[in-house]
Amino acid sequence: MKMTEQELNKRVECAVENFMQGYGCCQSVVAAFADLYGLDEEMAKRIAAGFGGGVGRMRMMCGAVSALVILVGLDCGQTEGSDREGKSACYKVVQELLAQSKEENGSLICAEILGIKGHEKAVSSYVASPRTAEYYKTRPCAEKVESAARIFANYLINKIF
Repeated sequence: MKMTEQELNKRVECAVENFMQGYGCCQSVVAAFADLYGLDEEMAKRIAAGFGGGVGRMRMMCGAVSALVILVGLDCGQTEGSDREGKSACYKVVQELLAQSKEENGSLICAEILGIKGHEKAVSSYVASPRTAEYYKTRPCAEKVESAARIFANYLINKIF
């Protein structure tokens, strides 16, 4: 599953385009890589749908970060319940990629990334924000989607077979 630089850029661009078309951060990133794991784009978007807005718009873990967790599971997740070594190997990759994301973006938490104060005390509304020009101007989400897609693509490029 080696990826060229051109393929890397195409998938990163696809993730950002998905976001700009109105998909959530998690959906945007997962869908850009879904075909590598035998998932069609529609199923990938369904799997990732509930992670938007920091998981159900509760402003917890960033959707783009959640996408990294999903993609690592697809890439190297264990399938036997008793496979502690496989589970540990997956957790190691998740922790490494999330550490990269936190370093690049300052936080893994949606509310912190958006600068929302007091998010711990009140659950956000479940109503999705309308995607307007103002929304895209004031949100760093497209950049976070791009960051997560690059982190995952670089993981694939550097993966030792």
